[in-house]
Amino acid sequence: MAKLLMKGNEALAEAAIRAGCRGYFGYPITPQNEVGHYMAKRMPEVGGVFLQAESEVAAINMVYGAAATGKRVMTTSSSPGMSLKQEGLSYMAGADLPCVVVNIVRAGPGLGGILPAQGDYFQATKGGGHGDYRTIVLAPSSVQELYEMTVEAFNLADKYRMTVTLLGDGVLGQMMESVEFKEQEEIIDVDKSWAANGTKMKRPHNEIESIQIDPDLLEARINTRLEKYNKIEAEETRYEDINCEDAEIILVAYGTAARIAKNVVKEARKEGIQAGLIRPISLWPFPVIPFDKYACQTKAFLTVEMSTGQMVEDVRLAVKESAPVYFHGRTGGNIPNPSDIMNIMKEVLA
Repeated sequence: MAKLLMKGNEALAEAAIRAGCRGYFGYPITPQNEVGHYMAKRMPEVGGVFLQAESEVAAINMVYGAAATGKRVMTTSSSPGMSLKQEGLSYMAGADLPCVVVNIVRAGPGLGGILPAQGDYFQATKGGGHGDYRTIVLAPSSVQELYEMTVEAFNLADKYRMTVTLLGDGVLGQMMESVEFKEQEEIIDVDKSWAANGTKMKRPHNEIESIQIDPDLLEARINTRLEKYNKIEAEETRYEDINCEDAEIILVAYGTAARIAKNVVKEARKEGIQAGLIRPISLWPFPVIPFDKYACQTKAFLTVEMSTGQMVEDVRLAVKESAPVYFHGRTGGNIPNPSDIMNIMKEVLA
């Protein structure tokens, strides 16, 4: 094992390379530009391809083409850039192509600002493009997790032949923390006989496309994909719960907001407030298990987000009216203040 002090954007780039990524296609946008800088240097060193496309639209379609060959590929961007990639992501879902997409979220809507936010939750978890499709969404809350989940994302993408999204934010992308690297990352080996990578005249040509004019055949393809999504919901849910067993109020937060909430729980406990935390790690599939477990024994939930309230809708669905769900959010690049969260908790419990 080796430890290095690294910026989040650079750690995820190195993780992608160690996970076998050999194609990176992107376009500059703050606050994730260090990913492209790092890839421009490192990709040629490992025999990979780095290409700065002329636009985000071009970049995601390059990912489509490279993924169709069976190679591990990635693109990264930030909020407005991700909006431009949505058509391509829908096409990739329709063609059942694996790839990893990283969104280092900034404040919006529109061009908004370059400071961190969590306003892209709907876009990431509900399928930002058109049609019936899903993407696995993982939400790291540290640079170490950003590294580890990037490796995991490539394995999940290959395992299920679909897009896996890492949803970070400007804090995670720009902050520096100690990162522990393995000597060798675990890379799963999957059958890629579907890939369009040359036949050598030994098999029929593979065709990679998302169009199907016959309604019954298209419905069959969509239903097959739905079975895969149901399997993912059953087997790939991830979360962390802290001090929830005796909690009278449970905070719910992900990513950077979860780091803040975790410290609030510690301080609340010192003041005699029995607080807990549920941190969804997979935003899709959303982890309903801890809510089923704790909803009937806690007085309330308080969801904390760097948005006007998006994940809170999934929290309310998971709680199923077994307990009240409150919300606190900051926007515009502002980060939730621990003292504000503490005061709201006390008001709820009063």
